[in-house]
Amino acid sequence: LSGVLLLAVDTATPACSVALADVEWAEPVAGTGVVRVTRRAARQVVDPRRHAELLVPLVREALDEASACPADLDALVVGLGPGPFTSLRVGVVTAAAFADALGRPAYGVCSLDGIGADTSGRVAVTTDARRREVYWAVYDSGERVAGPSVGRPGSVVEELREMAVRRVAGPGAQLYPDVFASLGEPVEPATGPGYPSPVTLARLAGASVLAGRPPAPLVPLYLRRPDAAEPRPPKAVAV
Repeated sequence: LSGVLLLAVDTATPACSVALADVEWAEPVAGTGVVRVTRRAARQVVDPRRHAELLVPLVREALDEASACPADLDALVVGLGPGPFTSLRVGVVTAAAFADALGRPAYGVCSLDGIGADTSGRVAVTTDARRREVYWAVYDSGERVAGPSVGRPGSVVEELREMAVRRVAGPGAQLYPDVFASLGEPVEPATGPGYPSPVTLARLAGASVLAGRPPAPLVPLYLRRPDAAEPRPPKAVAV
C-alpha cells in the first residue's frame, strides 16, 4: 500500500485519546519499514471515569474534522495498556467493534510505547496503576528494552537503578516525585503530552499496516487481576 488512513485510540490512562492519521512509506522505495505520519485530527480528554461516554463522540469529532467517514478507514490501532481493567477494555472493545463492523484489521500497540517511542537515550516510562503502584517500561532511543511491568514506586526505582536508568517520563513518576527523585528529574517525551500519543501509536503500527501483515489478536495488558471479584456462593445456614 502507498498510503493508509488509520484511526488510533487509547484509554489505558486517565486520558481518552483519539487520532486520525495518514500513514505512508517515508522512503522513495516502499517497504523500507520507515513510515511518515500526517495527523488529520486528534482529540484528548482527561477524565478517568468517562472513557465509555467520551470515546465514540471523540471519534466522531475527529472524523468530522478530517471530512472522513468510517468507511474511509483502512485499519484501526488501539493501545493495549497496561492500564486499569475497566478503562482499558473500553478502547480495546471499541476498536474491535469498529474493525468488525467495517471489515478492517485492528492492530494493538503497548500504550507505554505511545510515550516511550518519542523519547531519546535511556528512559523509563511510568503511568498510574492505582493501588499506589505504577506501570512502567524502559526505552533506549525509543525502543522498548524492558517491561511492561507493574510495581510499587520504591521497588521500581530499585530495578531502574540496577538497569542504569536515570531519567523517567510519563505521569506515573509525577505522582511520586520524592520516590523517583533519586534517579533524576522526571522528563517529558519529545511530543510534550504526558499521556500516550495516539498519533505515535498509529506510527508504530503503520509499517505493519502498509506491509499488509495480519494483526495479532487484541490481548489487553492488564498485568494483574481486576478489582472486581467473582461472587462467592452463599454460605450454608443451619436451620
